[in-house]
Amino acid sequence: MASVASTYARAFADVVFDAHLDAARALGALRQIATLLDESVELRRVWENPAVPADQKRGLLDAIVQRNGIDKPVRNLVAVLMDHRRLPFLSRIVKQLEKELDARLGFAEAQISSARELGDAEKRTLETQIEKATSKKVRASYGLDPSLLGGAVVRIGSTIYDGSVKGQLERIKEAISS
Repeated sequence: MASVASTYARAFADVVFDAHLDAARALGALRQIATLLDESVELRRVWENPAVPADQKRGLLDAIVQRNGIDKPVRNLVAVLMDHRRLPFLSRIVKQLEKELDARLGFAEAQISSARELGDAEKRTLETQIEKATSKKVRASYGLDPSLLGGAVVRIGSTIYDGSVKGQLERIKEAISS
C-alpha cells in the first residue's frame, strides 16, 4: 500500500514546510519513533491494540515525545497514525517522506557504479557534473561493477547516464549492425 505511505508523507511534508520546521530534525524524530516501534514488541502491541484506550496510548506517546524532545507536529502525526490504525505503515511513510523532502528541497539521490574505486577528487568532479546536469544537489552512493570495463553509470531515479566503456561498445555494436 504505497499510496497510504505516499499520502501521509506528502501531507506531513506540507506541515513541515507550512510550519517552517527543520525538515532534517522532523525526519530524524520520525525515524527515531519508527525505530523504537520496530525494536519494541511491547510498544507495538500497546499502540496497535484497539483494546487499549486511546488516552493511554497518547500518554505513552507524550512521555516518549517529552523524553526525546520531539516536536509537536511529529507527535501529532504519530497520534493520527495511531487513531487510524496506520502505525504498521510508519517505516514506509518515513521512506516516502525522505523522498518527498528531497524532491522539495532540490536533492537528487544518485547511484553511481564504476569499474574501479574512485578517488575523492574524482567523486567530487563527478558529483559537480551531475549537479550541473540535473540542477539539483546530489547525494551520491557509490558501488563497483567490474563488468563496465571503465567509466561510470549514474542512476538518478529512473534516468540512467551511461558513460561506461561497456555502454559505448554496445552503442557502437548497435550502430554497426543497423
